[in-house]
Amino acid sequence: MRISVRTSFGIGRLLLAAVQVAALVGNFDYVLGFATFATGNFFSYFTIQSAIAAVVMFVVGAVLALRTQEDPPWFDLFRSLVTTYIIVSGIVFALMVIQSNTRDYRIDVPWSDQVLHFWVPAFALLDWLFDPHKARVSVRILRWVALYPLVWGVFTLVRGASVGWYPYFFLDSAQVTPLEMLLYCAICLLIIVGITATLAATTRVHLSPWWERREPGRGR
Repeated sequence: MRISVRTSFGIGRLLLAAVQVAALVGNFDYVLGFATFATGNFFSYFTIQSAIAAVVMFVVGAVLALRTQEDPPWFDLFRSLVTTYIIVSGIVFALMVIQSNTRDYRIDVPWSDQVLHFWVPAFALLDWLFDPHKARVSVRILRWVALYPLVWGVFTLVRGASVGWYPYFFLDSAQVTPLEMLLYCAICLLIIVGITATLAATTRVHLSPWWERREPGRGR
């Protein structure tokens, strides 16, 4: 029996959800070996929170793809935000790995981090770009895209001052100056807004994947 493109997207999203869950479990198991490990710290990472949101996104997206012909607008609004957040977490993590070389410390990148920060965001982006059934996303979404990062940032700073731990070095006043902190945060917000605007813009452009291409002179 031939599987439709829409069904294929649904199956692919279920696989991405399973891979994401495996990476989250693997990452949790990996950090258990750290002397400074604390469950509260683990779930305070932007990466972990956005990865959990991505699992929800993939599962809901899979159900919609398997049961309906088009995505409802509310889902693609949610999807564009979550896709932005997991892509940004990958970009920031890559920059931190590069930056660590200049600050005399090393960041290990186990398989779980590679999946969470690079592989799943890459496939989520492909899913977004080539999904012909997504709704058109208005640029008005830019009003909301920075809300969660700002709330997370305030929470992180307040919690960090209380427990003496920060998930990322650029939020720790012991490692960066206030000006550097503001600069890093501003860059992150600009990246977030830029990616969301790009994702919204792509909903107005139809990318034709290989399965939709036809030879010249041939009908459907």
